[in-house]
Amino acid sequence: MANDLTIHLVDDEESLRRSLTFLLVSAGFAVRTHSSAKAFLELLPLSRRSCLVTDLRMPEIDGIELLQRLRRLRLNVPVIVITAQGDIAAAVRAMKAGASDFLEKPLREEALIAAINAAVGQKRSGGIIADSESVAARLRQLTEREHQVLAGVLDGLQNKMIAYQLGISARTVEVHRANVMAKMGARNLAELMRMAIAVAQPIENAKALSGHGAWAPAR
Repeated sequence: MANDLTIHLVDDEESLRRSLTFLLVSAGFAVRTHSSAKAFLELLPLSRRSCLVTDLRMPEIDGIELLQRLRRLRLNVPVIVITAQGDIAAAVRAMKAGASDFLEKPLREEALIAAINAAVGQKRSGGIIADSESVAARLRQLTEREHQVLAGVLDGLQNKMIAYQLGISARTVEVHRANVMAKMGARNLAELMRMAIAVAQPIENAKALSGHGAWAPAR
């Protein structure tokens, strides 16, 4: 997919920009680097087919705000967010802001290249992983407790917090979360988030399943 694709790399750490540029150029991509989100925004509009790889935590304009600005500008460019301080809440915010994927540093070469190819492929196909009916059918396979755990994950909560809210052990949450991923056919959190976005109303229904939101204890 490289060919006519330009990767725009936004990170305030020079050493990381150099190492990722070497990696991506070696993989056949054209790369342009930017030391800040502001520097990238000044380049707009983009003249070639592009994919943005941006750090999450940067001074002045961070990765989330950059995504929000791109959305306001209605720029349909696939975005991969990277961070050394990643957590579920950050991943959820990034996906809700429009990121195609979320990767933690140190980055694995194959993971980054796969994420770029997948992100560009999603944009070409309209960004659809599975039709909403299929995803809704998978949601209906979840138990009440699995719905509650899913709602917690999509709210960006850590397993321990979900466990506290539901009055169960963190280990039990891990088991339910693994079951959710398997039943939904999601390989990672980013894919699960894209499914949730595709069927936003069913997810809201899942949160309200018990009549008290996600955190009503099971009887």
